[in-house]
Amino acid sequence: MKSALVTGANKGIGLEVAKQLAQQGFFVYLGSRKLESGEAAVQQLCAAGLTTVEAVQLDVTKPESIRAARAAIGEKTSVLDVLVNNAGISGSMSQTARHATLEQLRTVFETNLFGVVGVTQAFLDLLEKASQPRIVNVSTAMASLTTYADLDNRNFDYRFPVYQSSKTALNMYTVNLAHELRDTAFKVNAVCPGYTKTDFTGHQGTSTAEEAGQRLVKYALLGPDGPTGQYFSEEYFPAPANCPW
Repeated sequence: MKSALVTGANKGIGLEVAKQLAQQGFFVYLGSRKLESGEAAVQQLCAAGLTTVEAVQLDVTKPESIRAARAAIGEKTSVLDVLVNNAGISGSMSQTARHATLEQLRTVFETNLFGVVGVTQAFLDLLEKASQPRIVNVSTAMASLTTYADLDNRNFDYRFPVYQSSKTALNMYTVNLAHELRDTAFKVNAVCPGYTKTDFTGHQGTSTAEEAGQRLVKYALLGPDGPTGQYFSEEYFPAPANCPW
């Protein structure tokens, strides 16, 4: 049975990704900052008939938590087929490029970039043992430099420089990791799940968690001829006029 680790999987898009991977026959480790939240998510999936799931305490901002999660999963499997780096935070959306503090920047980057790097590097040895290892980094259309370089387009007046910068950096990390692994069986991609109705967006959006999960799982299941080192966004969107996030 193939195995997968999904970070930030106790609710929202992460939980949906875990659900869909379990439906595809994977044994899924649900990374959750609070173990009790992860265990509650596992109970929810088990009640739906999906029993190949297990909660793992994983705070991506804490190296000791990453090491403990790697040790715990390593005791149960010697191979990891899929890693979905879903855990992310928005920070305060009132931050501006002129006034955001270094502490605010560090807090968001700690989860959205450094957390991804830490988890990926910790589990790379297990992924290397898979026949078709896949890494999916959850990004956003709001990280597009090309789009947001259009300073006069009123559709893009909503700008969240701290959050957006962290995800743009994540995209660059993704393509560089893919470049280093280009001669292997790895597929490493960044994917935008879309403007999704979850806690993250105040339950506003144009996509359901199920639709967002499908967009991400597609790249976790890529065949050997699939793309790598790319960014994908199936639902391109400008921030709506009443954007709460």
